[in-house]
Amino acid sequence: MTDEQLLEELLQEENELQFESFSNETALHIGMDIIDRAKAEGKSITVDIHIGEQQVFHYACPGTSADNDAWTARKARIVNRFGRSSYYMEVELRAAGKTILDRYFLDPSRYAAFNGAFPIRVRGAGVIGSVVVSGLPGDQDHKLVTAVLRQFIEESADRRHHV
Repeated sequence: MTDEQLLEELLQEENELQFESFSNETALHIGMDIIDRAKAEGKSITVDIHIGEQQVFHYACPGTSADNDAWTARKARIVNRFGRSSYYMEVELRAAGKTILDRYFLDPSRYAAFNGAFPIRVRGAGVIGSVVVSGLPGDQDHKLVTAVLRQFIEESADRRHHV
C-alpha cells in the first residue's frame, strides 16, 4: 500500500470512528477495554485519554515506564494541534520526506508524529480530545486504539437501535 492509499484509509477511519457523545464514563469504559485487550494479548502498554485539557483516564501496565507517559503526551499534542490521528501525521510527514520540525517548526521533544494517538470526534462538535496508547511496535498502538473504538461505537449503536 502506498502512503497516499494509507492516508486515504486513515482519513476514512477517522470519519467512521465518531461518537454521538463522549463523557468521562465513556473514557473509563474505553480505557478499561483497551487495557483488558492488551492484557489478554500479553501486551504491556500505557493508555491516556483526554477530554480537552483534562486527563480523564490513565493507566500504565507493569513493564512500562515514565518514557511511555512522555510518548502519550507528545502524541496527544499532535491530535490537539492538527485534529488528525498521530498515525496520519506520521504517514503524511513520511510521504513528504519531512520531519515535524522541518514541515511545521514544532519541537520533536514536545510533538511526536508517531502512531498511537486518535482523535475523539463527536458528531456536530468535532475533535474534543484524544485516546492514546504507547508501548507497542510498528503500527500496533494505532490498531489497538481503533479496534477498541470501533467495537465500542458499534456496540453503542446496537444499544441505541434496541431501545
